[in-house]
Parts: sequence; C-alpha cells; structure tokens
Amino acid sequence: MTTMALAVRDSTTMLRRQLRHMSRALPMMLMLLAVPIILLLMFVYVLGNTLGDGLGGGSGGRGAYVNYVTPGILLITIASAVQGTAISVALDMTEGIIARFRTMAIARVSVLTGHVLGSLLQTLFQLAAVLGVAVLVGFRPDATAIEWLAAAGVLTATTFALVWLAVAMGLVTKTVAAASNLPMPLLLLPLFGSGFVPTDSLPVGLRWFAEYQPFTPIMETLRGLLLGTPIGKSGVVALGWCAVVAMVGYGWAKWLYNRDRTR
Repeated sequence: MTTMALAVRDSTTMLRRQLRHMSRALPMMLMLLAVPIILLLMFVYVLGNTLGDGLGGGSGGRGAYVNYVTPGILLITIASAVQGTAISVALDMTEGIIARFRTMAIARVSVLTGHVLGSLLQTLFQLAAVLGVAVLVGFRPDATAIEWLAAAGVLTATTFALVWLAVAMGLVTKTVAAASNLPMPLLLLPLFGSGFVPTDSLPVGLRWFAEYQPFTPIMETLRGLLLGTPIGKSGVVALGWCAVVAMVGYGWAKWLYNRDRTR
C-alpha cells in the first residue's frame, strides 16, 4: 500500500473517530449553533425595521434587513463552529491521546485531517440549519443554481480555512479553557465589517478596518451571489483571503503538531 493510500485510510479512521465524538458532544454543538440563530433573531426582530429602513431609503423594513444580515450571520456560524474545533483539538492534546497516536504506525497527518474533515462536515450542517432559520424569518435569495453552488463553494472554502486556523489555536493553547477563548475574536469580525451595516455608515477609522479585513469581501461575495448585488473584485479578494488563512493555519498546525512538547 502506498504512502498516500495509508494516509487516506488513516484519515478516514480518524474522521470516523471524530464523528463519534461529535455525536456524544451534542449539547456543545447545539450551544455553538444557538449563537448565530439568537443573533439572527435578535437583529431581525429587534432592530430589523429600523436598520432595514436605513438600507432601503426609508422603506426597506425588516424584509430588506434580513436579506442584508444573513451573509454576516453565516460567517458568524462558521466562526462559532470552529470554536468547537479548537476545544476538541485541545482536549486531545491535554488528555494524552496524541502521545499514544504518535507511538502507533499511523500517518501523522491523519490525526489533524480527521479533526479538519469532521469539523468541516459539522459546520456545513450548521450553516444549512442557520440558512433554514433565515428563510423562515424572511430571507429571500434570488440566486440561480450556479450561483447557489458558487456560494456554497465560498462558504466551504471559508470554513476549510478557519478550521485549519482553529486546529492551530487548539494546538498552541495549554488548556481547554484557553482554546475556547482564543477563536472568539473571529466572532467579532463580521460585526466590525459589513455584516450588520454597510461600511460607508461607519466612522473613518473603523470604516478602513471594515473594508480591508478578511470577512468583508466574503460577505459581499455572498450577497452578490445570493441577492444579485454587485460583487466587483470581492470574489477574488475573498478567495485570496481563504487561501492565505488556510496556508497559515495548516503550516502553523503542522509545525505545532510535529514539534515535541509536553503539555
């Protein structure tokens, strides 16, 4: 059996292990899923009319706002889900199972790959659930089948990149509590971007940050694909950010995992 075939076999085994662990950690998954849903309901039903009128020149209302805010909520869903990834990796590191895996004849990359693939599947499920809630409260995309596939590709690329970053965060921390806190700034990026209000309504300094941070072009690309707003160069910038974050996360995680360290 070739090295690649062994790595695929071992990664599949680690993925099954991770899926079993996820099925036993249902309360944590539900808690991570509740965060974006609560934010969606709060902004749509508490602030939606006021903020929606601002978007529609006085006549947008709640319907306009739920369309605007949903891409930002989807990014918060990803950021919330990868917090669970960091916790899961930190648990493995602190409980000693990683040391056991290192003594076994398995592909070293398979341990991290199992976490990444498991988290990717879990996050895509959560994105579907949040999108379903958004439709129930008034989200009305007009995308074609091709545009839906493109939007799904953008969400998958974003999830893949942030999952690798979360894996590295779980490896670099020394406790599970620290691992749960380190990814939390990711939850704030949609708030300090175009997730909830257009960037041109922000003060100058914050507007500059909002326009050039990674999540804004991703949200603008999703709006363009799902709602028909102009995308411009946001699509290329969004995929570029995903590639950079994925490479940084993967390189950081690989270096942390391969170095000898006693936790």
